[in-house]
Amino acid sequence: MSQVAMLLTLFALRYGGWAVVTVEDLPDQVVVGQPVTLTFAVRQHGRTLMSGLNARVEAKAGGQTVRTAATAAGTGRYVATLTLPRAGPWTITFFSAFGPSNLTLIPVPAVNAGRTAPELAAGDRGQRLFVAKGCLTCHLHDAVAASGVVKVGPDLSGRRFAADYLQRFLADPSIATTCGPNGAEMPNLNLAPREIAALAAFINGERAPQAGE
Repeated sequence: MSQVAMLLTLFALRYGGWAVVTVEDLPDQVVVGQPVTLTFAVRQHGRTLMSGLNARVEAKAGGQTVRTAATAAGTGRYVATLTLPRAGPWTITFFSAFGPSNLTLIPVPAVNAGRTAPELAAGDRGQRLFVAKGCLTCHLHDAVAASGVVKVGPDLSGRRFAADYLQRFLADPSIATTCGPNGAEMPNLNLAPREIAALAAFINGERAPQAGE
């Protein structure tokens, strides 16, 4: 990105032209040659669902690109179906068509039929969800590249929370007694229990045991 483009992007983010893209039902893997449908939402300032956008989704791997337009699926929600032609890690980007507010996932593995990708530890899945749910837009976390784009939420680098409270908060952010900078409040993303457990594991720094430990 050129310096001019970067300045324009920062200007847009600072003066209202930003949104958070949130992916629902993030797959751990996709199967080569089989369509996968991805549903996502676009929220202006992380809260207000935005309809009528010409959103699209793009996947890249090994010099190949798969593109598809997204279609409306209710207020502020969109769906896009991709069929990936080869095995390997694919970088999937959601283009909201609202200023510079896009989302690129941690690469998702595509596997041949009958194969499975290695099982993810809870903390690793949580890191992927931290990106996919758009947490990286509002929160800085030193384990996630390019996080803290807007930083309207607290810095989560190295933070630890009581596990019970963190899981209850992720299930219902309205229990919080304080707001972020400028009165920012986290929306309820209707996270599934498995997603909550994984996000809590990542935020609290849990990781899989290493060889020899």
